[in-house]
Amino acid sequence: MRLRNLIILTVIVPLFVILVVFSLVAIKSLEDNVRSKLQTEVEIITRTLSSSLSYAVTPDSNTPLEEALQSAFSFHRIYGAYVFDTQGRDIYGLGLGKDIFSREEIQQVIERDDLYSNYRQHEGWNYYSALTPLRSQDGTVYGVLQVNRLNTGIETYTGFISIVAVLVFVIGAAGIVFSIWWGFRRHIERPLNRLVHVMQLVKEGDRSQRATEDGPIEYRHLASGLNGMLDAMAEKDQEIENRQRREIELEKRLRKSKKLAELGVLAAGVAHEIGAPLTVINGQAQRLARRDVIGDDERARLGRIRGEVERIVEIVRQLMELGRQHNVEKDEQGLDQLVISAKDLVEDELEPRNIRLDIELPSPTPNLHANGQQIVQVLTNLLRNAAQAPEVTRIRVRAQQQEHELTLWVEDDGPGIPTAHHHKVFDPFFTTKPVGQGSGLGLSMVHRIINDHGGTIGVFNSALGGAGFEITLPISETASA
Repeated sequence: MRLRNLIILTVIVPLFVILVVFSLVAIKSLEDNVRSKLQTEVEIITRTLSSSLSYAVTPDSNTPLEEALQSAFSFHRIYGAYVFDTQGRDIYGLGLGKDIFSREEIQQVIERDDLYSNYRQHEGWNYYSALTPLRSQDGTVYGVLQVNRLNTGIETYTGFISIVAVLVFVIGAAGIVFSIWWGFRRHIERPLNRLVHVMQLVKEGDRSQRATEDGPIEYRHLASGLNGMLDAMAEKDQEIENRQRREIELEKRLRKSKKLAELGVLAAGVAHEIGAPLTVINGQAQRLARRDVIGDDERARLGRIRGEVERIVEIVRQLMELGRQHNVEKDEQGLDQLVISAKDLVEDELEPRNIRLDIELPSPTPNLHANGQQIVQVLTNLLRNAAQAPEVTRIRVRAQQQEHELTLWVEDDGPGIPTAHHHKVFDPFFTTKPVGQGSGLGLSMVHRIINDHGGTIGVFNSALGGAGFEITLPISETASA
């Protein structure tokens, strides 16, 4: 059962029943009191008149009967007074209601020898009439006095008043019920329904819902408590999400570290096994190139052999560098100086292709607690990769400081990197360059350096149209930890 109906049935209805019973009892008591007062007044007036008229009805009385009867009308609201003989015949009378009682009723009063009164209706009028015997001083009954009082006062309307009171009470009760229903619906049911609606939406998964804090103070407190609970839940959800994200990132780093460690072990073995043969090949090629008996074509081929040997040696060195454990020595480095140093290292590759380099750094430029040489190596690799991409005319480097972190973006307007390759660009030996033009270890080295500094790096599609790399680095050693 709804709360509104429960309140009406258990509180309002019993209260109204009690009020109805009390009102009916009060009206009935008022009616009885009025009737009793009327009867008492008429009986007193009748007895008083009977004493004065007893002398007028005796045969030897000198008091005119007319004067005695006229004195009855000095009383308030007496509308008729009549004197009858012992046979019930009219002797003399004034006013209204002569024929209210029959002769038999008059004679019965004489036989009972006592006052008789009752409500009577005659010719459309309501009376309260009384009959009393008229005696002489010796006790002889000479006649009967009838006194009529017209029922025109409140006693006439007690029944009507009762009906009107009941109707007024019913209308008032209906108004009160409607007021309670409307007030309950507006100030209790609607706020509850809004809270229930918010809870239902939250239950369905919309955690952004919040209750409106209006209405009575109790509902404002309830809505505030609900919103506080939802805010706390959202905060906990955000903490869990951040923790999961960190765990995923940590897992990725662990997998990457494991892969690089395995690669380092492999590279150490390879370097040990092929180091001596490569040295012999390089030495023999160098000796052959010094001989005068060979032509220029053979000398060129020997030079190519030596170049490829050096390339193999460099790849092995990079592999060993990837797999080695690094203790990064950090100090305070100005971001602007690091970017300028990287720009100077790649400037010879940008100018021949007329590539514009835009640098957008915050002012004042923040300092990084980092290994300056390694950060310059990261920026150099990223700028060089962008410069080597086809159809590149613009490269942009920008930075933004957010609390204890610094975010760097390196973007270009070239063809970019396919989205399907984004998750593989930092894997060793993955490259989009033609065979022989890249080892696929440059971005792996960048990833390892950023990880060593406690930061993150990711790839995205730049608004310039090409590839973009986002680097996040802690500004201080505390943020790094």
